[in-house]
Order: sequence, then structure tokens, then C-alpha cells
Amino acid sequence: MDSSPRRADAETPLAPDYETVAVETLVVGAGAAGARAAIEIVESGVDPDDVLVIGKRSHGDAHTTWARGGINGALGTHDPEDDWTIHAADTLKEGHFLNDPEKVEAVTREMPALLRELDEWGMDFSRTDDGDIDQRYFGAQSFRRTAFAGDHTGESLLETLVQRAQELQVPYRENVFVSKLLTDGDRVLGAAGYDMDTGEFVLFDADVVILAAGGYTSIYKRHSSRDDENTGDGPALAALAGATLQDMEFVQFHPTGMVGDRYGAEWDGRLVTEAVRGEGGRLYNTEGERFMERYSPDQMELDARDVVARAIASEIEAGRGTEHGGVYLDISHRDRDFIEERLPRMYERFADLGVDMAEEPVEVAPTAHYGMGGVVVDEHGETDVDGLFAIGETMVGVHGANRLGGNSLAETIAYGRITGAAVADRLAGGRDQSTDEGLLHSRAKHHFADLEQLTGTDGDHDPEALLHDLRDLLWDAAGIRRDEADIDAGLDELETLYRRASDLEVGDRTGRSFEYALDLGFALIVAETILRSARARTESRGAHFRTDYPERDPDWQRNVRVTHDSVGAMRLTTHAVGTPSEAVQQALDADYELDYHQLE
Repeated sequence: MDSSPRRADAETPLAPDYETVAVETLVVGAGAAGARAAIEIVESGVDPDDVLVIGKRSHGDAHTTWARGGINGALGTHDPEDDWTIHAADTLKEGHFLNDPEKVEAVTREMPALLRELDEWGMDFSRTDDGDIDQRYFGAQSFRRTAFAGDHTGESLLETLVQRAQELQVPYRENVFVSKLLTDGDRVLGAAGYDMDTGEFVLFDADVVILAAGGYTSIYKRHSSRDDENTGDGPALAALAGATLQDMEFVQFHPTGMVGDRYGAEWDGRLVTEAVRGEGGRLYNTEGERFMERYSPDQMELDARDVVARAIASEIEAGRGTEHGGVYLDISHRDRDFIEERLPRMYERFADLGVDMAEEPVEVAPTAHYGMGGVVVDEHGETDVDGLFAIGETMVGVHGANRLGGNSLAETIAYGRITGAAVADRLAGGRDQSTDEGLLHSRAKHHFADLEQLTGTDGDHDPEALLHDLRDLLWDAAGIRRDEADIDAGLDELETLYRRASDLEVGDRTGRSFEYALDLGFALIVAETILRSARARTESRGAHFRTDYPERDPDWQRNVRVTHDSVGAMRLTTHAVGTPSEAVQQALDADYELDYHQLE
């Protein structure tokens, strides 16, 4: 399998013209993770001209801006007994102990200082009356450790990072699609892609490539991402370059997405931030029951996301959902001023749709939100391909079987810094002069010939339509509830989609159909890893719920890993998880836990 659905003959002697850009470090992805890594590299003494950040969209328009609720770090603003070890313990518990403890501890240990650093850089955090960084409750966390900027935390975070990067004169190039990583079989040589504005091919000759290209949940029917983001670029690029994927079966369904049949198709699945529940929002069914009392009487609406999402799905399936296929989320018991101050974007969004959150509930249902799976990396963020790093939602290890809200932004910042520092150390010895330039250009030419052949093809299938078919397939076969029969049916249907994807109707490279064709290639690869991993895991754990294996199996406290051979075939293995440090084990033994009722 290749990232493009249609391939040229491997002996193609001619390739179209292309631009070559030589740089020591290429950062693929311009969200929080990529920006923070680039900042760290330059702050560590690397010349800014030796770093290049590239993104698929306009500068500052990365998907980070859609993260609203907050970013975790044990500052202890309200709860001084909180510390990083308890944060780590909460993360491991809600990851059902499939997390990599080393990576969890790296993130939780770093975050208090990194939040203060963001504050020094001018991030617009919400404040307490005393002027400290405010923190709110988030689901399944023992203390108030989620720092926030109203309900636009990701937007404020990215603005802060972009401003800092600009102060450091970090180069940036927008509207570039990376379609392939180029390697010599053992190490990365660079990346190939095209300029989405001009359609021209671009070869990036790089000693180091950092993948910060996001996750894969928009390959599901209902999702909280933009349709053209999070289609699996990062995991697919890495896998095709020889890196290992892990935990791909664990897809988080956020409990509260907007209901399209109520608010319009363009809003279907769009996130209603967890901050609404963190600030006291309550869930009701159509019979007026606050139904979380049945499923989680202690933690209520602030239980882990997988628990709340399955509870909502159960209410809807039992006929206690709305006519539009949702349940009610109500925060109208709070004062209007409080809602407008703490949830300004949510309040404005629903007001624009004719709904006053201060007076009436909104309708919500689960939506695919985050992929806990991703690329296997070491403690520095490096993959098993020399010189290739992966961070943010592209990497795996921090979240295990279920992610705590507020930990995604924390991961981007912490591993952005960790990986940036490691890359700066690597570059201190100077540029690697041993790269085989002939091999790099040869492989680039073959790939560009493939892309040229894909351009303007007159096949029978629209790539965007096939993407929609794939989204339906995954929602049905690997959604909130799964079983072997549905997964097998999904794999059979996936084979049909692969065949249809070999006969596409594609326009020129400045049009959306070409972009969708490449997205489809990535999405098909990622979908297969999800389905095969979900079939292999014969238990229920975290976000992976098998109705035919409804219990957690202690023998399955192992990670499922996926590798690709030279012709694209997938091989699955399992891997034992590590053990936490003594300090974190003590926090686990103390068994801290949020009691929702202290909010009331």
C-alpha cells in the first residue's frame, strides 16, 4: 500500500520539475506541538534558518485552536495538595494502565513549569481574584488542575506560541501537503509533497523530521475535527516510512458533540467542551432523569470520557434520547454572568443558533474526538526510524486506553519541549554530510511521478465520496460499541474501498479532489490498523468496548503494535507495558479520586 491510491511504474525514467529545500530540521505540522518544538530548538542555540515549520493551512489556523476546555498541570492554585505524581496517577488510572509510565511522568513533571512559562510569554489565562492562573475541574481528575483561558484555551495557546516563534524568527511555510517521507531504509532523508496553492512539487532535504501532524478521528462519521484535518497523515506517513504504530484501536468518543439533526449538518459532532460539565453542567434524558446517577453516582458528569460517552449512548439506545438523537446538557442553573465569563465561545455559538444556554439545555451526543494510538517513540520522541520524531497526537504512550481531558494540550507542550531539546542536542554536531543525495532525489522523483500520474485521472470514483463511505464504515464497525462480526464486516467492506480507491476521478493539484485523494490513501491505512487492532484485543478496556468481550482481561494489559512490511502488509504483535516510578506508585496506592458532590 502507498499513501496515494494510484501508483506509477517503479521504472518511470522522467519526473516533473520540483523545488528542493534543504534544512537541518523539518517540522511537519504547525499546531502547538510543532510550534513548541521549533521554539525549543531555536532557544537551545540552533540558527533559526536551520529550522522550517510547514503546515497544511494558513499560519495560526492549526487544529489546536479547536481545543477549548483547558491544559493540565499540577499548579495547586485551589488544591495545594495536588502534585505531579497525583496527576500521573490519574492519567495512568484513566488510561487503564496501558500508558507508558515514563512518558506520563515526563509530561506531568514538566507541566507546572511549562504553564508558568506560557504565562510569562503572555498567554491569556483566566485568573483567580488573587491574579493566579485559575484551574477548573475536568473529568476523572482528583483535583482542580486544568488551567484555561475561558473556553478558548487552544486558540489562546497557539496565538502565544506563534507570537513566541515569530519573536525568535522561526521560518514557516503554509499550505504545503507532505505526501511521503523519504528514507534509505534505516533513517529519514527528508520529505516530499506539494504546494497546495501552486500545485508545484517540493522536496525537503532534511537531517531530522519531526511529525506533529495530528491524529485520525475525522475518519469517523461523527467527529469533532474539521473534515480536512486529522485524517491520519502523521501515523500513515510514519508507518509507510517504517515506524511502528500502537494502540490504534483506542479512539476516544467525547461525550458531548453537537447534534446535527438539531443544529444543522455543518455542526454535527462539533465539540461542546468538557468545560461545560467542569463548570457544573448536568446531563438529562427526555424523562427528566439526571441519568449519570445510574452510571457513576460519585463522579457523575465528571467521570472519564469513555464512561460518560457509553452512558449517553445507552440512554439513546434505550429510547430515552431526544427525537434528534441526543440527550440534554443543562447549565442553566448557573448565573448568566458566570456562563458568559467562563464559557464565552459556547455561549456565543449557541446564541447564534437561537439557543440561550442560560435559559435552556443544549442537545449533545458522543462524537469521535481523539486517537490515543499513534507512532511508537522513545523518551525523546524519536521513532525506530533514525532521525524521525513524532509528537503531539501523532505519537503514542501518554494516554493509554483513555485520555484525560486537558492532557492533549499538555502533551503537545511537554513533548514539544522534550523533543525540541533532543533535536537541538543532535544538531550540535553539525549537519550530517553522509546523506546519499542521489538516493534522496531518486526516491523523490519516483514519488512525484506517482503524484503526476494521479493528477487529472478520469476514474469512476470521487475521493471525497469514498472518504464519507469510510467514515460510515468505521462508525458502524469500530464505534463506541464493537464486536467481532461488525469488525469483520468492516474489514470486508474496507477491501472493497481499497479497490474503488484505485480508480479515482481527480482534478489538478490546486483543487480539493487531489487533496482528498491523498487523505483517502492515509485514511485507508489508518482504518485498517484500527480494525485489525480492535479485532485482536478480545476484551473491553477504556475507549475500546467489545460487546462480545465486555470485561477487562488482566492478561490483556499489553499494547497492540502494528508494523508494515515492504509491500504494505500489516503485522500485529503485543508489547508489555512498563511500571511507574516509586513516587507515582505511592500516589496510585493513595487512591485519590474526585467526588463530584463537592461541586454542589
